[in-house]
Amino acid sequence: MYNTLMNALAVGYERIVAWADILDRINVYPVPDGDTGRNLVITLGACRSNNGDSGAQIREFLLSARGNSGNIVAGFLAGLLTCKDLASLPASVEAGRNLAYRAVPNPQQGTMISLFDTLATSLKRTPPEETGIWVESVIHDMEKAVKNTRDQLPELKKAGVVDAGALGMLVFLDPFLNTLAGRAVKPSLFMDDLKDSYNLSETWQDQKYQGYCVDVLLKVQQQQGEIIKHIMDVGESVVAMPDGDCFKVHLHARDRERVKQDLTAIGAILNWAEDDLAEQTSRFNELRENQTTHIMTDAAGSITRDLAQRLGITLLNSYIAVGDRFLPETYIDPSQFFAAMKAGAKVSTSQASIAERHECYNNVMKLHDRVLYLCVGSFYTGNYNVAVKWKADHDPENRMTIIDTGVASGKLGLLARAVAELALTVSDLSEIVAFVRGAIQNVHEYIFLNRLQFLAAGGRMSKTGAFFGDALHIKPIISPYPDGARKIGVVRNSKDQVKFAFRRLEQRLSKDQKVTLLLEYSDNREWLEREVKPEIERRFPWVQVIMQLLSLTSAAHMGPGSWGIAFLTEYTEKDDSHA
Repeated sequence: MYNTLMNALAVGYERIVAWADILDRINVYPVPDGDTGRNLVITLGACRSNNGDSGAQIREFLLSARGNSGNIVAGFLAGLLTCKDLASLPASVEAGRNLAYRAVPNPQQGTMISLFDTLATSLKRTPPEETGIWVESVIHDMEKAVKNTRDQLPELKKAGVVDAGALGMLVFLDPFLNTLAGRAVKPSLFMDDLKDSYNLSETWQDQKYQGYCVDVLLKVQQQQGEIIKHIMDVGESVVAMPDGDCFKVHLHARDRERVKQDLTAIGAILNWAEDDLAEQTSRFNELRENQTTHIMTDAAGSITRDLAQRLGITLLNSYIAVGDRFLPETYIDPSQFFAAMKAGAKVSTSQASIAERHECYNNVMKLHDRVLYLCVGSFYTGNYNVAVKWKADHDPENRMTIIDTGVASGKLGLLARAVAELALTVSDLSEIVAFVRGAIQNVHEYIFLNRLQFLAAGGRMSKTGAFFGDALHIKPIISPYPDGARKIGVVRNSKDQVKFAFRRLEQRLSKDQKVTLLLEYSDNREWLEREVKPEIERRFPWVQVIMQLLSLTSAAHMGPGSWGIAFLTEYTEKDDSHA
């Protein structure tokens, strides 16, 4: 049963990743900060692990938990993971529900708490049995509970949406329960039923909040009752979960330094993570322009989640494993990622499952009338073929257009930016597609590697070759093409890398063309901003220079110290140059 339980968690997690953007866009309670999807993805990342130890699994959920929703879910899972077989599922769910209640000082109906109540009640009324039919009744009850949240909380009613956390748990538990029951997992059937709850009311506008959303792991030596009382006085929206001699604490507060002082007086801070609520709520309240053609692309391009949200782009993530921890690449903290690589942690990449990709396609087609998928080059992943096959079976009206761009990394990120911006003003799909075809021929990228050892670790070259290359201080320069990453040069040091970059820019750029350039960084943003960016702007004042994090899929194989330049020259029909 344990392996089935772990498999069910993994399947539920894939569904959460596919829905994360939708959850973020409707997250107005308790604070409109648009991060419920992100927090659930980060918290539930341990669903991809299976170390055979439910106790270790529970602790990993607790330590990973982010935000109000993530910390409550971590409590619920601590009870759920006591499940030994289908017969014990109702008792495990009830235990999880009770732990979720204990995590917050003032549990609110109209949130995921309501969903847990409904799940516990429904399983008592319709206990699990061998046929699996009980799943349909339970999911139907949970769907009704999610619909009801819109009328239970005034904030949700005003915004015209359901609770993001409750919806997230429905999304997660649907495939989870079907897998436990041995039933086939199908696309979310409630997508159509709840479709009118996935967009904020046009008249909705909320205040901007000040302060910080804080997640802390606190080691304590006092009695639990005393600790909880002190913690509840430190901030607002407090969630506190005990774990041995530690407490996992989530709270909102205006003064983060005061929070640190107050918590330090209680115990030792082992881990600290924070979000700026003013920044988050301001961004969430910004009016979003909608393209007539919705743009979807792969996160293998150099494009962050925040940028994708601002441009109205749907990102399809691949996964990165750092040690035993799996996360979609745009949910990984870059500073921690590069620090782990420097420390010698094992790093690998993998594609999302076909089921997860299908769920993404299904969602985006339900939400948008017309979709243009700028797919990472088919040489690099199987995404193009998977999408084409899905389209053949599910798009009889031909509303999705799929283009194999042949590119990746900064080329793909820059292309997606340009197309998303164009789609805000151009409604003719044929004109947008023509732009894409031309831009593919006019986007260029040069990536500068610092060490070869990471290419060897990922199997991209022999370890012997990497050893001697690093010993001889060989630093290759590569560029992604439709037939793979080509080595286009070799230099010995960073000064020669910069010289190479400027030679290529001088050859490619002319003053009569509008040019956007991405200066891509790994763990070296400060150096690039200080040494390289000003010189580019001095020599090429007509070029728009944008600092951009290098795709972490690329960085996983290229390593710390890597950087790149990607630039797109204005397309004209006379220009038939190649990338």
